[in-house]
Amino acid sequence: MRKIEAIIKPFKLEDVKDGLTELGITGMTIIEVKGYGRQQGHSELYRGAEYVVEFIPKIKIEVVVSADEVDNVVKSIVENARTGKIGDGKIFVSDVSRVVRIRTGEEDEEAI
Repeated sequence: MRKIEAIIKPFKLEDVKDGLTELGITGMTIIEVKGYGRQQGHSELYRGAEYVVEFIPKIKIEVVVSADEVDNVVKSIVENARTGKIGDGKIFVSDVSRVVRIRTGEEDEEAI
């Protein structure tokens, strides 16, 4: 099993969610986060005063899938989250050693 974490622009969430739903992904966790990468934030003017926005609002999507689904899920996220501009985000894939569904006690593949 693999955990896929994707950091994307907030306005791309629906597109990514729809793409994952088409693949049969039945569950995901969405978290509102703030951060920055290469863009290092930006300056804005508010009532004549300039201030620096260091942390950019992003969305973090977490999905746990079987190992054979990883490539299709990553491909779908890339296709649906890409704008071609800086700040499109990142995808992280890591191993999951154990999953337990609390309600039933099912484990691993059955618990996904």
